[in-house]
Amino acid sequence: MREQLALLPHLLTAHLALTLFPLLVGVCLSIPLGILCVRSPWLEHVALNVAGVVQTVPSLALLALMVPLLGALGVTSIGFLPAFIALVLYSVLPILRNTVTALAGLDPAITEAALGVGMNARERLLRVELPLALPIIVAGVRTATVWTVGAATLATPVGADSLGNYIFAGLQTRNVTSVLVGCFASAALALGLDGLGRLLLAGVTRSNRGLAWTALAAFGALYLYAGSALAGRAARDRTDTITIGAKTFTEQYILSQILAGQISRTTGYASEVKQSLGSSVVFDALAGGSIDAYVDYSGTIWSTVMKRTDVPADRADLMRQMTKFLLEQQGIQVVARLGFENSYALAMRRSRAQELGVHSISQLSSLSPHLTIGGDYEFFGRPEWKSLTAAYGLKFRAQTAMDASLMYQAVQQGVIDVLSAFSTDGRIAALDLVVLDDDRRAIPPYDAVVLVGKRLAREHPRALEALRRLSARIDAQQMRAMNLEVDAGGVSPRATSQHFLSELVSNPPLPGAAP
Repeated sequence: MREQLALLPHLLTAHLALTLFPLLVGVCLSIPLGILCVRSPWLEHVALNVAGVVQTVPSLALLALMVPLLGALGVTSIGFLPAFIALVLYSVLPILRNTVTALAGLDPAITEAALGVGMNARERLLRVELPLALPIIVAGVRTATVWTVGAATLATPVGADSLGNYIFAGLQTRNVTSVLVGCFASAALALGLDGLGRLLLAGVTRSNRGLAWTALAAFGALYLYAGSALAGRAARDRTDTITIGAKTFTEQYILSQILAGQISRTTGYASEVKQSLGSSVVFDALAGGSIDAYVDYSGTIWSTVMKRTDVPADRADLMRQMTKFLLEQQGIQVVARLGFENSYALAMRRSRAQELGVHSISQLSSLSPHLTIGGDYEFFGRPEWKSLTAAYGLKFRAQTAMDASLMYQAVQQGVIDVLSAFSTDGRIAALDLVVLDDDRRAIPPYDAVVLVGKRLAREHPRALEALRRLSARIDAQQMRAMNLEVDAGGVSPRATSQHFLSELVSNPPLPGAAP
């Protein structure tokens, strides 16, 4: 709990900025647009339909779409900017719809009375129509506020710090405390901002200037605080801070902390970790310079980035081709092979596998129409799954995508028969699961490798050398033990990485492991 609370000021501030500034832009866009819509029926039809379509896109997908779009424009593709743009779009509909509804629903007699006393169109809008419509408009703003607070928790996978960091990391590492802290903090923030909105509305509708100015002062203070925090963050980003990326599972959290810790203790450079990034997001971020290094797997690069469907007989040949491709096509260097492989694998409960007499994927093939399979969010869309189905003719009765942290619980409870496991996951042994033999070698090798981008190679050769010292330092058994320590032992990835680094000097490189 102490470690979670230590992170709260930073993450709460980041979440506040991710809510307030998109909301401010959303208000500035939606209310004037709503006024124009009332005066132009065709514009109302177009604007509300477009805003409605945006709202139907799941917020996580909308956030993820910003990454390649911004990358194509040559600007920073992860962090605050993609989250900011997506959240602005997500906030528009309730404000716009309430503005149109409130203004269009005014009694025509009021407009005629304003005309009768000689008011022009601008005076009618500012002195009559908007004040009468204000309660409904503010209701839309309050709705947008709560929605934006909730949607901002999903900004973590695009590299924006938020209270979602607690939730994503907690779900993957089975840390209930982390999840609860994230949920309670985001709920408290939503209630607090909504309460200030209610206070402002009460002050305006009751003509209570003291109440209204108190609410405005509170909002002003929050904007000033969040703005200064953003400015400070931007200034720090211009320094020599080295950013390490991590995907959305326990092993990546641990390895990212190991990389960051190795750089800091060896070179003295400041380092930070961007966790819970999607596979394509983290690679694009490295290629685009938004992060400086991360750990990936040779099979992932081979299948997903290089779009290769063949599997070389020699894993060293795969490494050579991959290394050459990354350097020549992306300017990315492979600086270390950590010494272990973490491949995709199909696994079953031992009792279920024995009952069916299944030891290999070939034996599973004929039984698959009667069985169910579960995989992480990415698995069924990845080339590895296509390769497996093509090589073995797998046709399961049902396939279910779920959070990676829940797959093992699902197979343990018999909800699914087969799961897409990771070979270094400590829960395979802890839950007595059987990994089925890939006897037709449909899945390529998955050697863990450290990738670094152009900036790190160009500006920080000492950091590059520090990462090279991790070559051949982690075997599969060590990695399983560290994963299990976090998943089942409740130890934080940071603490696990610090323990590993403290023993790194005394541990020799793995015998026979090539860097």
